[in-house]
Amino acid sequence: MKIDRLVSMIMILLDKERIGAQELADMFEVSPRTIYRDIDTINMAGIPVRSTSGVGGGFEIMRNYKLDKKVFSTADLSALLMGLSSLSNTVRGDELVNALAKVKSFIPADKAKDIELKANQIHIDLSPWSGNRNIGPHLEIIKAALQESKLLTFGYSAHHGNQTKRTVEPYQLVLKNSDWYFQGYCHKRSDYRLFKLSRISNLQMQAETFTPREYQKPILEISDIVETMQTKIKIRIHQEVMDRVLDYCAYEEFTPDGEEHYTVDFPFIENDYYYDILLSFGNKCECLEPLHIRSEMKRRIHDIAALYEN
Repeated sequence: MKIDRLVSMIMILLDKERIGAQELADMFEVSPRTIYRDIDTINMAGIPVRSTSGVGGGFEIMRNYKLDKKVFSTADLSALLMGLSSLSNTVRGDELVNALAKVKSFIPADKAKDIELKANQIHIDLSPWSGNRNIGPHLEIIKAALQESKLLTFGYSAHHGNQTKRTVEPYQLVLKNSDWYFQGYCHKRSDYRLFKLSRISNLQMQAETFTPREYQKPILEISDIVETMQTKIKIRIHQEVMDRVLDYCAYEEFTPDGEEHYTVDFPFIENDYYYDILLSFGNKCECLEPLHIRSEMKRRIHDIAALYEN
């Protein structure tokens, strides 16, 4: 998280005489280019960081500089508190508690109430309403394995219910669309894989350590790819499921059809995931066109009905 990284970088620069861009990049698992952008941000915030080149070069805060509590505005401190508090609710750990405590130490006593009010105006809670209760314990095990470079073993339920046993070098925890994943090098596949935590069972951290290899980050932004794969189908829905359909498309795709129904231009990819979305709307949704998708929906509904005939 950028806010947490900036605060941590300031603390590191105050603590060390000089530190290199690559060392900071390795520490925060980002590129050197990102570190240079962060340093520019810190400079613009009023903290004078200079760089020196050559052997032993790096970044350092100008000598005799004292960090003035006034360097952070009320808006800055509110944003920092909001981000760190929301993250600490999801990923618990001493490092986040310490960062939060350091940020709070910059708050002037006469502005504490105003800053707390602004920080609480937006609350980000990434924990699910319900679901797999193993996610929290799994997060703690994976965090420990990441910090100590230890191998993880677990059972994994892959596509179509295939059950496999994996031994993996963990490299990164990922929160994507309210679901937790971790990226690691899978010994079984001899390649990097992204594992969804809800599909993991019997997760164990091994005593064996590994030497980190050149890390290949996962591709998480696939909206352009999905858009090229999607087509629009026409469905007719009852108003009772309108709120759920809005999770997948905008109001502009809805056209009133009578007093209680709408026709919707619905984004669709012909795979099990999208067919299951349509089926989840039950008898409040009818696929109107194209004909081959309507026919496939009919076949799947018939197969479900056949389960209950006996």
